[in-house]
Amino acid sequence: MIAVKDRKIALANIGVAYAAFLIGTLAGLLQVFIRNDALQLPAWLDYYQILTAHGVLLALIFTTFFIFAFFTTGMSKSIGTFGPKVRLYSWVGFWVTLFGTVMATVMIVSGKASVLYTFYAPLKASGWFYVGLALFIIGTWISSFALIGHYMAWRRKNKGHLSPLFAFMTITTIVMWLIACLGVVATVLFQYIPWAFGWTDTINVELSRSLFWYFGHPLVYFWLLPAYMAWYLIVPKLLGVKVFSDSLARLSFVLFILFSIPVGFHHQLTEPGISNFWKFLQVVLTFMVIVPSLMTAFTMFANFEISGRKKGAVGLFGWFRMLPWKDVRFTSIFIAMAFFIPGGAGGIINASFQLNEVVHNTLWIVGHFHITVGTPVAMTFMGLTFWLIPYLTGRQFTKSMQRLGFVQIITWTIGMLLMSTSQHILGLLGAPRRTAYAGYNNHPSALEWFDGILTSHVTMAVGGSILFLSAMILMYIVIMTMFLSPKAERPEDFVEFPLAESDKEHTPKFLENWAIWVGIAFALIFIAYAIPIGDMIQNAPPGSKGFITW
Repeated sequence: MIAVKDRKIALANIGVAYAAFLIGTLAGLLQVFIRNDALQLPAWLDYYQILTAHGVLLALIFTTFFIFAFFTTGMSKSIGTFGPKVRLYSWVGFWVTLFGTVMATVMIVSGKASVLYTFYAPLKASGWFYVGLALFIIGTWISSFALIGHYMAWRRKNKGHLSPLFAFMTITTIVMWLIACLGVVATVLFQYIPWAFGWTDTINVELSRSLFWYFGHPLVYFWLLPAYMAWYLIVPKLLGVKVFSDSLARLSFVLFILFSIPVGFHHQLTEPGISNFWKFLQVVLTFMVIVPSLMTAFTMFANFEISGRKKGAVGLFGWFRMLPWKDVRFTSIFIAMAFFIPGGAGGIINASFQLNEVVHNTLWIVGHFHITVGTPVAMTFMGLTFWLIPYLTGRQFTKSMQRLGFVQIITWTIGMLLMSTSQHILGLLGAPRRTAYAGYNNHPSALEWFDGILTSHVTMAVGGSILFLSAMILMYIVIMTMFLSPKAERPEDFVEFPLAESDKEHTPKFLENWAIWVGIAFALIFIAYAIPIGDMIQNAPPGSKGFITW
């Protein structure tokens, strides 16, 4: 078990994460019924408030707080208990992040920030919403630098040695996060806050969107890399094998630093203010991110094969039967991995010039988002939750909790298959995203969105309802394992942190030379962004006044 004081930091982050998860999933349930014209909201609440709350609370708040809980626990276990300064700054970071979260959420609930989680200009929110976002980012930076300080102290004590793989992956993810946040910090501090408070009359819309997507796409990998950490380090332990290749794992994470940031223009392929050359360059760099993902897939199947052969599997797919399907920690993560296959394929479509024209601003994008973040990331986090909270609280994860965990992941799988599949098909039929219910005067194309089994908003609502049921089961498990399950007393009742061994003997030390990788990352960012961003500033249009929806 890690130190009690470190456990408290992790549990505080988990508590906030699941409070956001509860409210965010409720907002998601309301959305699918509104789009189906089956629910009317009270006068004080509208669709775009709950759509903003759903995106911000689940995509930003839940994920970030959970990730820092995971990082805190793993860093304390892998390289030692936090020192007083690291612990102090971790708490400061937590409280600043929480304060920013509360401020932004109050603005959303009060109806003064219905701008969605992308907060595209010229839609304007209350200035305090942007202040809340700024404090949220600043808080994560403080927590990040606390973990970096803990890592650097370990490096000073262990000169010439590679850090444990968990610590390396944590720092890699944090480095990517810090670099990526520069874009959103720049646009919020120097564009949105002065504009929202009336200190400037207009905003450069193209520049604000470009700076957001400089941050917005690596944000996806900030969610995904902790899931990859579980795939690389937790899954092998559950399989009873070592990490397949320490050097391959480190290299794959380094490649995410290089190729996850200079790719934001592939979200802006339909916008006219960016020349085709820069869009094409960033699309090429987008496809480079496929390489570390394929490396990860290769590693996972290698682990499955090695584990299966050790247990006597024969034949091409004999290993499949030998996987530990009765362990909900493994099964949840395996399903998450399986969902990432169609999710990754959909990402290739979204990043392609011609195909993006077909699916842009349709429900296809929403369906894609839910099978890349809403399942591979979220379900991996669920699988981690089943052991992480009992590990931190010293409570048992009982057999009844194990059975309930299976019910939870099965219902989440069914709900996501129904909802995401219908969203993909509806998107191909032209159903728009980011809109409440609209019949379009019973236009024949719109009527298609309410017919069929998988091509219907009704199917989407059914899937969303099952997902909400699954979320409530998960909340029950969280509450039980945090507060009510029996305390572990016998050694066999204690829940372990399942961290696989990693052989570093043949790992090149240059993989942990941060100067090389951060330098290359900034060089790629400069090549991809310097000229187009400079052009947006130098040849800025008059700008747009704000449009307020409240």
